[in-house]
Amino acid sequence: MSSENPIYAEVILPLPLYSTFTYRVPAAMVGGVSAGCRVVVPFGKKKFYTAIVSSITHIAPKGFEVKEIHSVLDDAPILKHPQLKLWEWISQYYLCSIGDVYKAAVPAGLKIESETYVELNGDYEESADNRMSEREAIVAQTLDHNGKMTPVEIGRKTGLQNVEALVARMVEKGIVIVHEKLVERYRVKKETCVRLAVDRNDSEAMHRAFDTVRNSKKQEKLLVAMIDMLNKNQRQGVPLEVTKARLLETTGLTPAILSAVVSKGVLETYSREINRFRYLGTDIGELPVLSAPQKEALSAIHSGFLEKDIMLLHGVTSSGKTEIYIHLIDFILKKGEQALYLVPEIALTTQLTRRLQKVFGNKVVIYHSKFSDNERVDIWKRILNDPSPCVVIGARSSLFLPFSHLGIVIVDEEHESSYKQFDPAPRYNARDCATVLASMHGAKTLLGSATPAVETYYKAKTGRYGLVTLSERYEGVKLPDIMVVDMNEERKRSRLSGPISFPLARLSKEALGKKEQLIFFHNRRGFAPVVLCRQCGFVPKCQNCDVSLTYHRRAGEMVCHYCGATYRLPTICPACKEPSIEVHGYGTERIEDIVEATFKEAKTLRMDLDTTRNKDSYENIITDFSKGNADILVGTQMVTKGLDFDNVSLVGVLNADTLINFPDFRSSERAFNMLEQVAGRAGRRKQRGVVVVQTTQPSHPVIGYLQAHNYLGFYNHELEERRRFNYPPFTRVINIYLKHREEEPLIRASALYAERLRSLLGNRVFGPDEPHVSRIQSLYIRKIMLKVEVEASMVKVKALLRQVYESFMENKEFRSLMVYYDVDPG
Repeated sequence: MSSENPIYAEVILPLPLYSTFTYRVPAAMVGGVSAGCRVVVPFGKKKFYTAIVSSITHIAPKGFEVKEIHSVLDDAPILKHPQLKLWEWISQYYLCSIGDVYKAAVPAGLKIESETYVELNGDYEESADNRMSEREAIVAQTLDHNGKMTPVEIGRKTGLQNVEALVARMVEKGIVIVHEKLVERYRVKKETCVRLAVDRNDSEAMHRAFDTVRNSKKQEKLLVAMIDMLNKNQRQGVPLEVTKARLLETTGLTPAILSAVVSKGVLETYSREINRFRYLGTDIGELPVLSAPQKEALSAIHSGFLEKDIMLLHGVTSSGKTEIYIHLIDFILKKGEQALYLVPEIALTTQLTRRLQKVFGNKVVIYHSKFSDNERVDIWKRILNDPSPCVVIGARSSLFLPFSHLGIVIVDEEHESSYKQFDPAPRYNARDCATVLASMHGAKTLLGSATPAVETYYKAKTGRYGLVTLSERYEGVKLPDIMVVDMNEERKRSRLSGPISFPLARLSKEALGKKEQLIFFHNRRGFAPVVLCRQCGFVPKCQNCDVSLTYHRRAGEMVCHYCGATYRLPTICPACKEPSIEVHGYGTERIEDIVEATFKEAKTLRMDLDTTRNKDSYENIITDFSKGNADILVGTQMVTKGLDFDNVSLVGVLNADTLINFPDFRSSERAFNMLEQVAGRAGRRKQRGVVVVQTTQPSHPVIGYLQAHNYLGFYNHELEERRRFNYPPFTRVINIYLKHREEEPLIRASALYAERLRSLLGNRVFGPDEPHVSRIQSLYIRKIMLKVEVEASMVKVKALLRQVYESFMENKEFRSLMVYYDVDPG
C-alpha cells in the first residue's frame, strides 16, 4: 500500500478515556493489523501502551497530528467481534470509559506496560555547586553496581523512602537519566522434554546407541526406560513426548546421568511451551439421574427456550438445580458448542468443578481472579485458539473470555450481590452482562436461584423471561425448621453472656453429640468491630476513611476494612492517656475462639476473607469440612452461597440485625436472600435441618417470611414497597458519586452539580446526600441519585450526563473534583 493512500487504526487504550484514538498504520504493517489485535502505541510524551485495535479506516482524522503504531504484537486477533461489542455495551450502559472495560476484561499478562527506568548519566561531573547528598550518593552507587533499575527496585535495594522524589531531584541535577522501557508481564511457561537422537526404527543405530552406554548400568537403565515410555505412549495413542521430570522420576536417576547420555549423542533435550492450566478431574462418568420434578423442570426449560432467550429456574435450596444445569451443559456440548457457568464466589468453583469433571472430564475449564496473570493468559489462549466444546466455570471476569461458539450461559445464584463490581470501574453486573453476551452469540441464558432478585422475578412474572419452578427439595427432604431467638428476651432472662444464645448452644451440643456438623454465620470479619476507651469513649478511626477500625487479634493490629490501612492497638488511650482501651463486639475471628472454648471437643474451621486469601485456601477449607475433618464452620456470607454439605443439621445465624438494618433500599431483599440461602445449608439429605436466627427484631417482616420459607409473600411485599417509593423494577437507579480531598469545595460542588442536573431532569434527581461512609482513602464523598424511566435510552442519558460533566469542569475551581457513576447499584 502506498503512502499516498494511508490506513488508520482506531485503538482502545487501557486508560480511563471515553474515546478511541487514531494511529497511522506504517506501510510495513499493512495487512498485519486488524480489529482485535494488540498494538503498541506511543501516548503522551514518553509512554507506550498496549492498545486493542477496534477498527480500520482509510479516513484521515483532521485537526491534529497522527502518530504511527510502534509495533504489532499478534499474528491474529486476541479478541473476537462479540467481545468488542460487549465492551461497547458495558461502556454505554454503565456510563464508564471503554478503556476501563479493557483494563478489567484483559488479563494483565496480555498488556505490555511502559515502566520508568533509571540509569547513571555518564556525562555527570560533580562540582562545588552541584554535589550529591548522602541519599543521592547511595542511589548513584546502587545504579553503578546494578545498572538500569526502576524506582521500586532502587527502594527495595537501598531501603530508602520516597525514591521517586529523590530520583526527580537527581534528574534535575543531571546525575541520572530516566527513560521508558516496555515490559511484558506474561512469561511463557516451559518444560524440558527428552527425545531419542537416533531413529527408533533403525536397528543398527539403536544397537550403536546401546553400545555407547553399555559400560554404565545407570545410563543403560535410563535408555531402556526412555524406549519403554515411548512405546507405551504409542500404544495409548498419545504424543511421543517424554518430559525430563517424568523420565527421572520413573527411573529414580539424577540429572547428571541424563546429561551424560545426552553428551554421548544418544538422547536430546528440548523445551516446549506448556499451558499452566491444571485439570483436576479424571475419568468421565455418567450424567446424574434426575428425579421426576427435575425431569419436568428440564423439559420445561427446553420448551421455554423455543420462545424465550432467557429463562429463570426458581428452585428452593437443595432442589437439585445443579443436576439440571449439568444435563443442559451436556446437551450444548453434544451440539458442538461452548457453555459458560457463572458462580458468584470463587469458593463455589471448588465443589462444582469436581461435580462437573466427573461428567465432562478435561472439557471443564476454570477461570477466576485467584489464578496468577500467567495462568489466566494460558486459559485465555486456550479458549481463543481451541474452539472445541468446553464448559467454563468461573466468577464474573470469565464473561470476557474469547468464546467462539457459545451455546448457553448459566448464572447460578443470580440474585447474589457478588455479581456486581463495585470498584473500580466498570461497575457492571455480571448477571445482566451475561444476558447481553449470550444474545450477541445467539445463545440462551438460564438464571437460577432459590431467592431470585426482585427485578429478575418481576421480569419473569411479566413475561419478559420464561419461568420454571422447582418447589420441593431433592428426594422430598423437607425445608429446615426456622427457630427465632429474641435476643432482648435472652438478656432480660440473664441467659446471654456472649454471641451464642442458650437455645442455640443447647441445640449445638445435641447435634455434635449425634456426630452432626454445624455452621455459624456471622457477617462481620475480624476479632472485634469496635475499639474504644472505657474512660472517655474515644474510638480509634482510620486516618484516611470516616470509619472506626476493626481489631484483628491474630495479626495484632487494627484494620480499616475500606482502605486496608493497619494500625497498632494502643495500650494507652491517645485522648485521655489512661490504660483503658477495650474491644467490643464480635467478628468471625472472635466467634471462632468462643466456639472453640464452648464446644471443646469439636474441631472448628473459619471461612472469611482473612482465611481465604490464597488460591487453594477455599478448596482446603471446603474439602476438610466436607470430609468431616471439622465439626463446626464459622463464616461470613461465603458460607451462604450454594455450598453442599451432607452432614450439616444445624445453622446458627448469630446476628440477623446487621443484615436487616443496613441503610439501603435493597437491604430487606438482601437480608431475606442471605438468610434463606444460609438456611438452605441445613438438613440437605436425610433429615430436616434446624436454623436458629438470633435477632432483636423478631417481628420484622423479613423474619416472618423467612420462618414460612415464603418467597412469594416476601416478593409481593417488597414489590409493593418498591412501587410506592418508585424504586427498581419500576425505575432505573443511577448513583452519581462526587469526591474531593477537601470537604467544603465538595459541598459547594455537589450542590451545584445537583442543581444543574435538576434543570435538565427535574424531579428525577435526589440529593446530594452524605453516604453511610462519607470519606474513603482521604477523599470526601457526596452522592446524587437519579431515578430514570426504565425505557429511557442509556446512550442519551450518558450523553446528557457527559454534557453536564464537561460544562461543570470548565470551572477551574472544580478541576480536582472526581465524578463517577454506579448504574443499577447492587
